[in-house]
Amino acid sequence: MKLDAITPLVLTWNEEPNLRRCLERLRWAREVVILDSGSTDATATIATEFPNTRLLVRPFDDHTTQWNFGVDAASTNWILSLDCDYVLCSGFEDELSKLDEATASDAFYASFRYLIFGKALRACLYPPRAVLFRKDRCRYVPDGHTQILSIPGPTAHLMTQIDHDDRKPLSRWFSSQDKYAKLESEKLTALIQFSLQDRIRRTMILGPIVVFLYTLLARRTVLDGPHGWFYAFQRTLAEIMLSLRLLEKKIGKTR
Repeated sequence: MKLDAITPLVLTWNEEPNLRRCLERLRWAREVVILDSGSTDATATIATEFPNTRLLVRPFDDHTTQWNFGVDAASTNWILSLDCDYVLCSGFEDELSKLDEATASDAFYASFRYLIFGKALRACLYPPRAVLFRKDRCRYVPDGHTQILSIPGPTAHLMTQIDHDDRKPLSRWFSSQDKYAKLESEKLTALIQFSLQDRIRRTMILGPIVVFLYTLLARRTVLDGPHGWFYAFQRTLAEIMLSLRLLEKKIGKTR
């Protein structure tokens, strides 16, 4: 597949700590579409440092609408959708260039290597994500606190990983997680059919315990030292915030 046939799409909002590292690994692209939600930091200035970027600004309403707006703005049919804290690992564009132009796949998934303060963990809870897809076949749809890509046809998996390396302040993480917890609690409350993970989370007690032990022991982040503990505490706290939002809903109904 020719690299010119792929448009990387990056969503931003006050991503000064991350954007430059993300764009450095996208210099191979003919055009990178950056869809900003009205940043007040140096995000826009950093974007203009790269000659292959096109900066668009749209007020944020929800992630699904924002992603689909960016997809529609791309001039190619193949989209490489990236969060701003994603950094392509070495060899990623080489793998893209070797993909078959006549592929039957509508989308390709990528796996992630999770970094804490620049140090890679041996494992994480971050799932593979469909990052490369045909825009004439795929569309984003809402899913709790985030969005998922609706893919009607076959999929495949890329071998080269992507680094998840968020350098924004911890205070920003707290703020984001509370918003995510609220949306996720609404999703879990409205569900009719539940997976095992959903059932555990809906107990409001088991979720944080399971996540803490699974992250540290099953995923062995305890061997990553302080960085591994930091990640385990983050994931556990995110589950506690979700439990609080679920409990808030339960208490509100019984008043």
